[in-house]
Amino acid sequence: MKHTLIDIGVNLTDKQFANDKEAVVERAVEAGVGTMILTGTSCEESIEAAELAEKFTPHCYATAGIHPHNAKNVREEDYRTIKELMALPQVVSAGEMGLDFNRDFSPRSDQEKVFEQQLELALASGLPAFCHERDASERFADIMKEFRDRLSNAVVHCFTADKKALYRYLDLDLHIGITGWVCDERRGSHLHPLLKDIPADRLMIETDAPWLLPRTMAPKPKKRRNEPAFLPWVVKTIAEHTGKTETQIAEETSRTAMKFFNLDPGE
Repeated sequence: MKHTLIDIGVNLTDKQFANDKEAVVERAVEAGVGTMILTGTSCEESIEAAELAEKFTPHCYATAGIHPHNAKNVREEDYRTIKELMALPQVVSAGEMGLDFNRDFSPRSDQEKVFEQQLELALASGLPAFCHERDASERFADIMKEFRDRLSNAVVHCFTADKKALYRYLDLDLHIGITGWVCDERRGSHLHPLLKDIPADRLMIETDAPWLLPRTMAPKPKKRRNEPAFLPWVVKTIAEHTGKTETQIAEETSRTAMKFFNLDPGE
């Protein structure tokens, strides 16, 4: 059965999609993924994501922000660029922003500063925040606490952490993004019992394509590249572990995403 799904995290600017962006969007729509949010992770990629969202309207929207991996290279004019992008109609969220203490590609102090600066931009724009957090749950929550009451909304995308982190985020009234990580029996099975704990109005779904190809797919695509057309596999796994139907998960996550990103259902 075809559902109208919303993929809240697609890295369409990634070089793996360099030659077939149109086909990727077409396949997604054909698979029932009618809306995709294209992730901006640097100034350059945020500009490209906004351009692609305009090109692939009405199926694509974009975020504008600086990933914690790129925090050490941020200059003052980058914030101005991100702020300008946030004013575009196709840009529906601030980010990807946050903390990554797993890979530490940027010094933690830089990551924290850039995260805070972007939360300020989100406040000024009224946009929700699209957030990344890895091995930094406590520090992330501490920073978020200072902004949360004034922030329209925020999602921790690609959630892969433990129950403690999940409850910490739910207590802060954050949304949770679930990816194909949940389909990985080697490292994602700890998420299965937690899925029931995420309220329907806080759960959103994403592929994080081209990464995190659902391991439950059979047969697997030759390229081993994930794409938004494979989002139904994430829905299937969530349905299996929540006792809900795939249709329910599809409808609930889409409704939640429409509201979160302030998308017009009439479009």
